[in-house]
Amino acid sequence: MPSDEDLEKDSDASAFSCTQCGECCIGYGGTFVTDQDIEKISIHIGVDPHRFVEKFCCLSGGRPVLAQQVDGHCVFWDKVCTIHPVKPKLCRKWPYIESLLIDFDNWKIMASMCPGINKKAPPHGIKAMVKKTRPSRDP
Repeated sequence: MPSDEDLEKDSDASAFSCTQCGECCIGYGGTFVTDQDIEKISIHIGVDPHRFVEKFCCLSGGRPVLAQQVDGHCVFWDKVCTIHPVKPKLCRKWPYIESLLIDFDNWKIMASMCPGINKKAPPHGIKAMVKKTRPSRDP
């Protein structure tokens, strides 16, 4: 019987492989950005953090979310993610987003939209990856 570690290794390789298609960069849910995200992205694009929020974010519930283009793509999508090295925490976690994966059927729904998600990935493997990617406690 494989160990939990073996399942995690197998899951990582077979549950998701990013195709950089941009399907996760479109939609009207909004990507919340943390203060750390704002700082990293601001440095990367060479703009003051306050100007970054004014120019590239909208507020949702009083918190900044990345703005979207007219077609619904993230403001930083241009056939590729233009901030990929410093993309927000939420983007880095995709598709292992714990709140979405409370119900394994959500994995199947996301898989219908994302070509990088393995539709046949086993539930135990997905759970192992969610556990592995839980957010660290940022200072």
